[in-house]
This record gives sequence, structure tokens and C-alpha cells, in this order.
Amino acid sequence: MFENQQRDDVEAFMKADAEFRRLFHQHRELKSKVHDAEIGVLPIDDFTLAGMKKEKLHAKERLQRMWDARAPRIH
Repeated sequence: MFENQQRDDVEAFMKADAEFRRLFHQHRELKSKVHDAEIGVLPIDDFTLAGMKKEKLHAKERLQRMWDARAPRIH
């Protein structure tokens, strides 16, 4: 996520906004767990996996909205 953004800009935004930082870390953790579940390293049922994917998507969408709304203020 935010691969096309300057790393310094993302880090500055995380320092400036605690909610963005929390969601960023939550998304990263969910991404890792979903990946582990899909490759069979993390044994969870399909219902739980689907819920994790939805939660990950919601976090990503919220992060993107926050980035779009606040990114111009950083520069």
C-alpha cells in the first residue's frame, strides 16, 4: 500500500496522524495474516478468512481516503 508514494511522505503522515498510523499497521498485520492463511501457514476457517479480508479492505479504503484528503497538507 502506498508503494507509489514517497516513503518520507508516508512516514511523515504516520507521525502526524495517530489514526492513520494505527490503520496502516492494522492493514499490514491483516495483509500478513491473510497471506499466511492463503498459503496454509495460518490454519483458520473460510468464514474467519473472509472476515479478515473484509476488515483489511475497509482499512485500506479508509487509509486511501485519509491520504487523499490530507496528503496536500504535508507538502
